[in-house]
Amino acid sequence: MAEPIIELRHANIYQGNNLILQDVNLTVNKGEFVYLVGKTGTGKSSLLKTLYGELPLKEGEGVVATYNLRGLDWKKVPYLRRTLGVVFQDFQLLTDRDVNNNLKFVLKATGWTDEKMMDAKIMDVLDKVGLKAKGFKMPFELSGGEQQRVDIARALLNSPKLILADEPTGNLDPETSDEIMNLLFNIARDFNAAVVMATHDYIVVQKFPARMIRTERGRVSDNATITIE
Repeated sequence: MAEPIIELRHANIYQGNNLILQDVNLTVNKGEFVYLVGKTGTGKSSLLKTLYGELPLKEGEGVVATYNLRGLDWKKVPYLRRTLGVVFQDFQLLTDRDVNNNLKFVLKATGWTDEKMMDAKIMDVLDKVGLKAKGFKMPFELSGGEQQRVDIARALLNSPKLILADEPTGNLDPETSDEIMNLLFNIARDFNAAVVMATHDYIVVQKFPARMIRTERGRVSDNATITIE
């Protein structure tokens, strides 16, 4: 039976006082892979930021991982984010520490205290992304694809049921992009985690077909079809 992880009803998405997307109705279920497509500046990132609590939901209804986005108290935002994994295009790894300590930093920031449990969790997520032997490497010693895998490992630390990925293949060559896409699809399947991936890489979308949501002209359309631009 379908179990929603994201539900938006008549939601208006704002950036400051500017209305970016209006009357958004969207349901994403656990284990589902969904693309968020659309030209740059049409609201993909604003929608993602609303889902992880960076932008407040001022109008309409929204629930993400049982958290009500309307009137979400800033003190509750970290708890919402603990239920999510966020994957960025530019990795956002801390350059002054190795992979293990990048991941440990996130665990400590989200309330973990037991060193043995943290070390076990770090080994577990690095194993899942195929980097078990790279924990002692510094970010600059890794390829772009390996850095993106670390970013995905970081997103898996708190066993999320929802992963929000913002252009995760944007800086990668085609072969590495394929590896990252296979990894994300496997995570959705193996962990019953929903993945919402913003992209404008239509080659990736054609190679790895899934449900598509398009942002254009201030609206969100579901089950969109792609037009190569």
